[in-house]
Amino acid sequence: MLSFIKRDKSNPNPDESKSSGGWLSRLREGLSATRGKLSGQLSVLLGRHVKIDEWLYEELETLLLSCDIGVASTEYLLEQARTRAARERISDPADLKRVLKDSLVDLLTPVSKPLLIAGAKPFVMLVTGVNGSGKTTSIGKLAKFYQSQGHRLMLAAGDTFRAAAVEQLKTWGERNDVPVIAQEKGDPAAVVFDAVQSAQARGIDLLIADTAGRLPTQLHLMDELKKVKRVVARVLPGAPHEVMLVLDANTGQNSLSQVKAFDDAVDLTGLTITKLDGTAKGGAIAAIARYKPIPVRFVGVGEGIDDLRPFDANEFASALFE
Repeated sequence: MLSFIKRDKSNPNPDESKSSGGWLSRLREGLSATRGKLSGQLSVLLGRHVKIDEWLYEELETLLLSCDIGVASTEYLLEQARTRAARERISDPADLKRVLKDSLVDLLTPVSKPLLIAGAKPFVMLVTGVNGSGKTTSIGKLAKFYQSQGHRLMLAAGDTFRAAAVEQLKTWGERNDVPVIAQEKGDPAAVVFDAVQSAQARGIDLLIADTAGRLPTQLHLMDELKKVKRVVARVLPGAPHEVMLVLDANTGQNSLSQVKAFDDAVDLTGLTITKLDGTAKGGAIAAIARYKPIPVRFVGVGEGIDDLRPFDANEFASALFE
């Protein structure tokens, strides 16, 4: 069933009318919990040391680990800090804050890759994640983002296990004036199959397909996700062109476990980090980047339709350290 409801232009979404207040400022607010611990305690730690020695590095290690940065990425950042400090002949502990920030930028730069909708028509994006990660809401925001770039979009309500998810996606379709392919009942793969065919017939640029929220331990649902991906490839060779995992920034190191499980199942090509709401454990992005350079496409800082922006390594590091 095709759902396509026109939005009332005389009653704009109130979220869109709010002033952004500056993206970097909002990102800093979203990372305030991690920044308060990392930047605040780092300043105190560096301030009470008169020289750079092994004791200082051990304390830095403890601090970084407490910020959910992870063992492998903490070791990387400290190794880079030692190398830079020696190369630049740094002796003042206060300068290590800049060194650590620059090292974090180096770690995150390989995953700071925007998603370009090109090379296929329709470009098919499969979106997955656990329940509560903000997956369906992120799809609505992604639709608005790419629509603003002039792309023609369609959404597929493939989360047929949860009726509320279908209605939620229809609501986002209404808000964005985007058609939504949905079925009252049915197999998720069948919904996405119909959506791909419809997108081809209508000359759609981008099809974003929702999938059922699942835990990595729910093997039957992970198998269902693999089936959806196979069906998409069957109807449109080369698709899906993006397999995106949506992660809740508040899950900390658990997000790394999710990345590993979903990547093993469907070969992830991108990540979206949501709910940077002031309590988020933002350091986990560094742990994920060290594990595997899966591009972080977007980060979200709020509930508004414009609150999802492309990830930028420099902005993110600045929001954590400054």
